This record gives sequence, C-alpha cells and structure tokens, in this order.
Amino acid sequence: MPNVTPGSVVAFADAPTVLPASRDARAVGRMTLDGPARLAAATLAAIALLAVLAPWIAPYDPLALLDMSAGAQPPSGRHWFGTDPASRDLLSRVLFGARLSLGITALAVSVSMTIGTTWGAIAGFAGRSVDAALMRFVDAGLAMPRIILLLAIASFWGALTPLALAVVLGLTGWFGTSRLVRDEVRAVTTRDFSIAARALGFPPWRVLVRHVLPHAVTPMLVGSTLSVGQVIVVEAGLAFLGSGLAPPAASWGSIIRDGQGVLATAWWMSVFPGVALAITVLSVNVLGDRLRAALGARQLPAP
Repeated sequence: MPNVTPGSVVAFADAPTVLPASRDARAVGRMTLDGPARLAAATLAAIALLAVLAPWIAPYDPLALLDMSAGAQPPSGRHWFGTDPASRDLLSRVLFGARLSLGITALAVSVSMTIGTTWGAIAGFAGRSVDAALMRFVDAGLAMPRIILLLAIASFWGALTPLALAVVLGLTGWFGTSRLVRDEVRAVTTRDFSIAARALGFPPWRVLVRHVLPHAVTPMLVGSTLSVGQVIVVEAGLAFLGSGLAPPAASWGSIIRDGQGVLATAWWMSVFPGVALAITVLSVNVLGDRLRAALGARQLPAP
C-alpha cells in the first residue's frame, strides 16, 4: 500500500469539487458554438438592455396623458406602437413594462432558488427523518396549483407592490428546485470523496458546502434559467386577471389586459406587449433547453 500523507488525503477529498466547474466550462464552450443558444442569448441581452435604458430611450413618460381628445391612435411615425385610449404612448409603456416584468422575475427567481437550494440541501444531507419531514411539505406544495394559490394570496393581500409580488412569486415557486437539489445531494453524499471528507473529520457544513453543493450547480443553473420563463408567464397571467401590480405600475401583462376590451378597434394595445412577452419567453426556453442538453441535466418539475 502506498504511503499517503494527510496532505495528500485532503487533496484527494478536495479534488472532485473541481470536476463540476470543468464540466460546466466545457458546456459553456459548446453553448458558444450553438446557433439557437447564441440567438436566444443575444435576444435576451437586447431586451434586458432596452429595459435598463428605458428612462433614457423611451420617447414619452409612460404615464403622461398626451391628448385625451384623440383617444387610442394606431402606430405612426410619432408613436411607433400607437397610443392607448388614455392617449399614453404604448412604446414607452412597453419599455417601462419590461423593467417591471424582468425585475420582478429576476428577484422572484433569486428568492425561489435560494429557498429551494437551502431546503433541498438540508433534506438530502441531514438524514432520513429530517428528509421525510421536509419532503412531505414539498409534496404538499407541489400538489397545490400555483396559480390558485397566487390568486388567493392576491385576493387576501389586495394591491401588490412590485417587491411584494416578486416575493410572493418566489415563495410559491421553490418546491421543484428543492426536490431536484435534494436528489443531487443524496447521490453525491454516497460518493467516495464525500465519505473521505467526513472520515477526515470535516464539519458537516463544510462537507455540504465545499464538496456536495458544487455538484448541484448544474441543475440549479438549468432550473433558474427555465424558471425565468415560467415566472414571466405567471406574472403576466396574474396581471391579466387583475391580481397583479397595483396601478399605475404596468407590466406587460397589465398592458395586455388594458387592451383586451378594445382588441377589435385598437389591436396594437395587446399585440405589441404580447409579442414582447412571447419573444422573451421563447428565448428563455430555448436557452434553458440548450443549456440543459449541453450539461446533461434533468429538467425541473413544473411549478
């Protein structure tokens, strides 16, 4: 048997944590050569840039009543997306709506991924009894239709601010993430490098954070990407049903809702924000699917 020094054993225990990073780096390299993935990423980057620059590039104040007597005006050289019945410029509203829709989505996904990762990691690492108790709660959350739960919360809470809406979306969307992370953690804890780290006397938190969680990065990355499209659609659906943001704040969903009653005479009110929403969700889903294929990760359960 070869001589093994304590330092070499520690190096052996630490070495596997480099593997996910190198695998992910290779996947990113494949993504840069993937045409659909590059197109989706470029589209999302352009939409995000337009949302960030909305205060500087929007031609009008999105809440300004330009000419009440004119009513809803079709697209023209002065108003590229037309105006709504209150004479507000629709292009400006779509640009500012992108800020709200994407900002709410980013915060909601951050909340859901943080809670889901923490919950799943504890369930998969703590032991059988803790795992059973935590996963029964997750099963109950997955069994409850998310949109019904959100409608109930919105009805009870009343008008929601952007921050409150993002938190509510995040608190109701982490169950699938937790189950996937829990499965990954359980699989990794039985591998040799994890057992070696525990045998060396490393504290449990270090084994979990340093040796186990890096191997859950792949499903977390794919899950967060796919969750973006899901959250955008859910937020737009709530706004369309009248349970989203409190006026005068307007996301893409609430702008579409404003135009549903005049679709026959002012089609542009729903079409332009609807197209922006569809392009964004399609780009996110394409990017998430290509990333999942490149990383060989499983897809998150539907919320």
